[in-house]
Amino acid sequence: MDRAAIVHENFLRRVAAGDLPTGQRAAGPLPSETAVAIFRAGCLSRALDMQSRKMQKAGEGFYTIGSSGHEGMAAVAAALRPTDMAFLHYRDAAFQIARAGQVPGQSPAWDMLLSFAASSEDPISGGRHKVLGSKALMIPPQTSTIASHLPKAVGTAYAIGAARRHQPEHQQLAPDSLVLCSFGDASANHSTAQGAFNTASWTSYQNAPLPLLFVCEDNGIGISVKTPKGWIAASFANRPGLRYFYCDGLDVYDTFRVASEAAQYVRTQRKPTFLHIRTVRLYGHAGADVPTTYLSRDEVEADEANDPLLHAVRLLQESGALAVPEALGIYKETCARVERVAAEVITRPKLRTASDVMASLIPPKRACRPTNGPTPAARAAAFGGELKAMQEPQIMSRLINWTLTDLMLTHPEIVLLGEDVGRKGGVYGVTQKLLSRFGPDRAIDTLLDEQSILGLGIGMAQNGFLPIPEIQFLAYLHNAEDQLRGEAATLPFFSNGQFTNPMVVRIAGLGYQKGFGGHFHNDNSVAVLRDIPGLILACPSHGADAAKMLRECVRLAREEQRVVVFLEPIALYPMRDLHAAGDGAWMQLYPPQDERIAFGEVGVTGDGPLAIISFGNGHLLSRQAQAVLEQDGIDTRVIDLRWLSPLPEEALLAALKGCSHALIVDETRRTGGLSEALMALLSERTEMPHARLAAEDSFIATGPAYAATMPSSDSIIAAAHALWEGAQ
Repeated sequence: MDRAAIVHENFLRRVAAGDLPTGQRAAGPLPSETAVAIFRAGCLSRALDMQSRKMQKAGEGFYTIGSSGHEGMAAVAAALRPTDMAFLHYRDAAFQIARAGQVPGQSPAWDMLLSFAASSEDPISGGRHKVLGSKALMIPPQTSTIASHLPKAVGTAYAIGAARRHQPEHQQLAPDSLVLCSFGDASANHSTAQGAFNTASWTSYQNAPLPLLFVCEDNGIGISVKTPKGWIAASFANRPGLRYFYCDGLDVYDTFRVASEAAQYVRTQRKPTFLHIRTVRLYGHAGADVPTTYLSRDEVEADEANDPLLHAVRLLQESGALAVPEALGIYKETCARVERVAAEVITRPKLRTASDVMASLIPPKRACRPTNGPTPAARAAAFGGELKAMQEPQIMSRLINWTLTDLMLTHPEIVLLGEDVGRKGGVYGVTQKLLSRFGPDRAIDTLLDEQSILGLGIGMAQNGFLPIPEIQFLAYLHNAEDQLRGEAATLPFFSNGQFTNPMVVRIAGLGYQKGFGGHFHNDNSVAVLRDIPGLILACPSHGADAAKMLRECVRLAREEQRVVVFLEPIALYPMRDLHAAGDGAWMQLYPPQDERIAFGEVGVTGDGPLAIISFGNGHLLSRQAQAVLEQDGIDTRVIDLRWLSPLPEEALLAALKGCSHALIVDETRRTGGLSEALMALLSERTEMPHARLAAEDSFIATGPAYAATMPSSDSIIAAAHALWEGAQ
């Protein structure tokens, strides 16, 4: 049976008969006018839920998760400021509606129905998803990825305190604001959520400011699996560094009072807080879900009898804020209004083409203050005696360190963060001295949790910082890749470019390390990064390119608001020689500060008819092979891709002009590696014979066989000969 219709009819019948549920009497500081506004928000949320189901049944709406039973969140919104950023649970329509009432000019019924209908006029996602969110209301959109928004909420809260110490150019949040992050009781068990709670407690335990209000909406069930009674309270009531509050979400007076106390604590003490709010879930989980398939009818009806709107009618009557007939009138009028608006909304335009859908993958450019680079005095103070060393060729790791220093001198909003990046200076010394040069607010040693590291970066970008988080090894990214896929890259897409989280993620990776690692410290798989729409993946092959590309990556993040991953080949950090021991030919001078390698620009060495296309370690190996092939009478040109996603297709094709053959050297795996896309490109856009040499579909071993599964200079030479001679 249609539980939405049953709940609706029960409300009309019971209110008309004065058959209201019992409970504590209305008490607390909630003004009558605000109480009525909260009730109106709850009625609108309920009416929208019912209408969304009607629209879906008629083929005019799409997948939706309702908020019925969670209307008490409107009282939480009333206890906060509309400038407090809110990362919302997908059942929090009442919160957004109540907040809309705090900001002039809002039309939540119209806006949300546009979202239900997937209209291109939807003001938050532009018709790309049914999401809660609003730029005017400081609510970034969230999709239904479970608990993935918690790490960035921690990061955003941290950024409020950080901005007090170092104000970024594009600061968004007031110094006395807080961040709200809401979720369900089932989501609280997710490892992502647990990591966020731990990070918040870890930060608070060290007395670092973290004005964050976690709100757990406990309806006792996750889809069909019940949460053990008392589990949330037992889990969170006594966590170190995390203050616990509880309220009854069926009682708007109690909810407003406790939420106000919790918000005041967070705002004044600058510490994270856990607000546990009792709710019920009406109608089932989502869409056409029927709760009686996994709950007894008695259980379903018991929740329906505790309809929070019925409790609200009783409480408003007891407090003298609103008579029962008036409450019933508000409910009926709201339902009728939503039906009228829905009839208009379903006629509004929708996305039709791929270009329409993809238009928001790339964020809009933003105006930034012009920068002239650091002064000579500032550089002298930061670098000291290293300025003299800049006159000599250096290894890649040192050039990256100097580049980071110059960038941090130039852009005060840059914050470096990650495990071991501060005191230790990174596992390979790439970030040495940055802590002493810039202090612990800009070179942040984080706890050991990749989800929290990336969440901190995403969250700090929400408040105008330019984060450069470091993932210590590429293999460690797989613990947290959804922070890039499900959060960072989707934010501009689902907000139609209104919210962005620009950052440059530094990752040490790829293979060829001698005597260290194995599969966990040598990882030659980048498929998960190349599969993320909108993400830019850069990979330098020597120090000068690393410096110039990193500058371009920062520009892309700062000015074009892009999410960029800068993949640093570990084995090339200390590389000195190219052809023979002691030749020093792979070291480079530190390039002038105004030199960059533009996004999509490839590198070319030589002009022969046989092209060897590679990147990273493969570029070094290809250059070694090039010398031998030239001696063998095969003129070559080595093309360094540099930009791995999106592939620089036009630049690559231009670099191939005059070539008769092309060999792809790919240190990533044969399956899922770059060579697949490159082979397709050459097949579709050229007539030249081409072949590929890729790594085997294997993990990497430790010991003498560290490079056995990947291309070598010898195997490149052999493959080049086979291609050249076989096609003659």
